[in-house]
Amino acid sequence: MSSLIAQPSGEATQALPSVSPGIQRRHTLPASEVRPLNAQDAVSVFEIEREAFISVSGECPLHLDEVRHFLTLCPEFSMGWFEEGRLVAFIIGSLWDRDRLALTLHKPRGSNAHIHVLAVHRTFRQQGKGPILMWRYLQYLRCLPNVRRAVLMCEDFLVPFYRKMGFKVLGRCAVTVGALTFTEMCYPISGHAYMRRNRVCEGSCFVCES
Repeated sequence: MSSLIAQPSGEATQALPSVSPGIQRRHTLPASEVRPLNAQDAVSVFEIEREAFISVSGECPLHLDEVRHFLTLCPEFSMGWFEEGRLVAFIIGSLWDRDRLALTLHKPRGSNAHIHVLAVHRTFRQQGKGPILMWRYLQYLRCLPNVRRAVLMCEDFLVPFYRKMGFKVLGRCAVTVGALTFTEMCYPISGHAYMRRNRVCEGSCFVCES
């Protein structure tokens, strides 16, 4: 059974690390890279997710086969943060076609970006990576046609975290996992001025920090 949970790791927000131009690196991988995930990233995603969620709630939002399913079917709704080639944080989403959440599915004709999971590797927590990645993901969604809002479900103690990022409470979620109950939240994507959307989308929404 899969549960639908979005969980941050670390609350402090900080700038992306910078590297002095005078420092010469001995490797060819970018110091920091944010890009869409793919099926080859599924195992790394699941390892981070399993540690982040099972240690807290005993449940994983997505099992490995479900991770592979989303990263094969709709990879454009995922985002991974890599440090020197190593996945350190990720978001997995899909499209949803109803006002309220119900199932772990992808509906290609939907207009809601359903955020299933946000997680950060344990050694990179408390560095602000969760909030930074979510902010970049929400900006990226503005580049995608027909996406009018982002939606997620979370446990009550996470509601203040998402409120700080601009999410609004929709109410109690009909989905439960054992004794766990959830709150549904949304973030408006549509309604922005056309020129503002164009400015956000100038250049690449996924960038490298070398």
